[in-house]
Amino acid sequence: MAGEAILIAAQSGRALAQAARRAGFRPFVADLFGDDDTLALAEAHRTLPGRFGIGRLGGETVLAHLSDLADLAGGNPLGIVLGSGFEAAPDLIGRIGERHRLLGASPASVAALKDPSRLAALCARLGIPHPAVTVEPLADPRAWLLKGIGGSGGSHIRAATRGRAPAGRYFQARVPGRAHALNILADGRGIRVLAVTEQWSAPAPTRPFRYGGALARSVGEPHPLPESIVAAVTDAAARLVAETGLRGLASADFLAGDAGWWLTEVNPRPGATLDVLDRRQTPLLAAHVEACLGPLPAIGAVPVDAAAAEICYAARGYAPIPAFAWPDHVRDRPRAGTIVKRDAPLCTVLATGADGDEARERMRVRVALLRAALAEEETGRP
Repeated sequence: MAGEAILIAAQSGRALAQAARRAGFRPFVADLFGDDDTLALAEAHRTLPGRFGIGRLGGETVLAHLSDLADLAGGNPLGIVLGSGFEAAPDLIGRIGERHRLLGASPASVAALKDPSRLAALCARLGIPHPAVTVEPLADPRAWLLKGIGGSGGSHIRAATRGRAPAGRYFQARVPGRAHALNILADGRGIRVLAVTEQWSAPAPTRPFRYGGALARSVGEPHPLPESIVAAVTDAAARLVAETGLRGLASADFLAGDAGWWLTEVNPRPGATLDVLDRRQTPLLAAHVEACLGPLPAIGAVPVDAAAAEICYAARGYAPIPAFAWPDHVRDRPRAGTIVKRDAPLCTVLATGADGDEARERMRVRVALLRAALAEEETGRP
């Protein structure tokens, strides 16, 4: 399969395009941003309409752009990998699948896992701990969250409101614990575990649960979670895969603490942790494609060191972004001249270390230095 063209569509397609290049594919990318490094990685690019953080990108334009990219790829790409932005649109995934081979979750799998009531019912039947969900008015909204169906990045999560949940949203009961994700590769029947990553938020005034970043600890480093919880979440993910036929790279978000653990979301696609996970000898997108087309492949040994990735949100508005020499550890680099609003995603900062603490500290320093350099660039402009 090396050298074959592959289509990619996502809110941000850079990580998938980078993973595709590492796997030997030629990526043809449609996304919202068209960042500098995305354009450098892609054989061709088309800009999608839509808004970051929602679960549905524009339908007809997506189909038109993908057809255009497929033609540029010679008319016979291997298939299409979908990233975030389609979770609330299994109907659109179905239409895409009519034209291009889906390398990832089927529309039926997405519908089963991203419909809040269906996932809650499935978890109840399988005995998987899952917070209660409803769209009906709440007796005590303080004990609940308001979430967008198919939303991603945490920006869609708010404190619950009174009255019935608005269209496209639902209430989920608050549960205690720290945020983690079980990252897996699935073939519709079974799974291979890639890592249990730790996640954190980067709160903003109107987005208190906005996604901040993720950490994959080093080999041999003590994990903060008990083995019993990791085993229970792994078993739950395996049963959900067997029930829904999920294929490809995916993740199960959960909260864990002294009171136990709760599955909160299943992301039936390659996720935000791809940057920290795609460091094995076996390229993960190659494994993703193999798992989608056949049985689970071998995935190689776990990377020895720890890795962290954090989204750097704009502390101020950039209208436009200045020409800037982005460091090598920065990804999703906005093109000079583009507009980035305050609190919008600016870029992604990566770091590795001998253990998790070292990786996070290096990342913290890199983010601080980047912000200082951008501020100096701005103040020094004529």
